[in-house]
Amino acid sequence: MFKKTLISLLLLGMATPAFSAEVNLYSARKENLIKPLLDRFTEESGISVNLITAKADTLLKRLQIEGKNSPADILITTDASRLHRAKKSGLTQRIDSVILTKSVPNSFRDSDEHWVGLSLRARPIMYVKSKVKPEELSSYEELANEKWKGRICIRSSNNIYNQSLVSSMIANNGAAATETWAKSLVGNFARSPKGGDRDQIKAAAAGQCDIAIANTYYLAGMINSKDESQKEAASKVAVFWPNQADRGAHVNISGAAVLAAAKNKENAIKLLEFLVSDEAQEWYAAKNGEYPVRSGIAASDTLRSLGEFKKDNLQLDKLGILNPEAVRLMDRAGWK
Repeated sequence: MFKKTLISLLLLGMATPAFSAEVNLYSARKENLIKPLLDRFTEESGISVNLITAKADTLLKRLQIEGKNSPADILITTDASRLHRAKKSGLTQRIDSVILTKSVPNSFRDSDEHWVGLSLRARPIMYVKSKVKPEELSSYEELANEKWKGRICIRSSNNIYNQSLVSSMIANNGAAATETWAKSLVGNFARSPKGGDRDQIKAAAAGQCDIAIANTYYLAGMINSKDESQKEAASKVAVFWPNQADRGAHVNISGAAVLAAAKNKENAIKLLEFLVSDEAQEWYAAKNGEYPVRSGIAASDTLRSLGEFKKDNLQLDKLGILNPEAVRLMDRAGWK
């Protein structure tokens, strides 16, 4: 009887699906920008990934409501400031991984190891080639010069990419100097801020301004778009890499955190380690218009066409720490 029972149990175990192990992921990245990588991870590891996508702030609110009962193991979101908010809200936990520590530069990881960068996005100056000569440009700070009055397009102050840019200015130059700069920058706006990054590029191409501030992956998407109007708009602008004589151009991340409520922590760390592997980093570089977070991995042909540049090596958790001060500063400067 015992032998029959044992044989039955063994047969039952053999019948268990190969993907019984799982990890639950909340992602602010759209499904098409992450799902192929998740499928490869499952193929290689046998760990299935249950994916839920939504806007970044929606996911943060959901996690706060779910609390310790959340089914999520990992949060992937855009901008270091959002990852800092998750950490500050007690939603994340320390990630202990030698692979992540060795693979991802220190400045692109949380100082307490609560989150790690997966890809880089840069926010340079984009100028209309027929109206601005590159030698007229030099730095973010120089955009406060009155020669740019009525010539700059940029998103609103409630955009977290701009908040992080201002946070980086505070970290590098101090709050007082940054507020003076922000007030002069606002005075140089060509129009009241509206729309997303692509809208700033389109506005510049349409003659509404001469300079746009935008993330490079938006421009890369326009360059490779099937929409001829987007390709035409992109062809009218060029990228200028600011602050190359000093700290370097502002960069941010798309990154991930292991959640405090994670029920599958070991699998979560395995997924993050896969996402910084050569294969995953090369896929990000080729498909998403973002820069690899790891050195030694080539950027896409499109991004290489925008030129090499020096990055600001600011510890990116400072973007989150300084975010509240940056928002208040932008309000005082009249940045709508």
